[in-house]
Amino acid sequence: AGDWNVAADVWSVTSWTELRREADTIERNRVLDPAADAVPYVTRALADRPGPVVATSDYQRAVANQIAPWVPGDYTALGADGFGFSDTRAAARRHFLIDGPSMVAATLAALERRGEYRPGAAAEAVARYRLHDAAAGTSGSAGGES
Repeated sequence: AGDWNVAADVWSVTSWTELRREADTIERNRVLDPAADAVPYVTRALADRPGPVVATSDYQRAVANQIAPWVPGDYTALGADGFGFSDTRAAARRHFLIDGPSMVAATLAALERRGEYRPGAAAEAVARYRLHDAAAGTSGSAGGES
């Protein structure tokens, strides 16, 4: 908000898989009973939220993408896709572009695609936050982490 004048809500997902299972169950029930009117939790929760949804996880991007069909509007999933990267947690999160500054750049890019933010802002964020430099990462560097 301070750098880009963009407000955001931050949500926590305790289980991408449980959100998917619940949505799959509802979809199955719709086949068996076309008059069923249940709506998956993730759809209900995000139905009236403006703007794009950007999800991030230390898991592979496919994990967060499990719920993509039920997220209303624009959805971008970020994840730690790859193997063999051994460094600090902060450097790994920066390398895989799943840290806070990477989420900012992804959000600005989504807003630009929608025509809701000025062109070039995402590229500015990439440069400002040094997203090409794994050593510039700071997310997850506190506590008993390596």
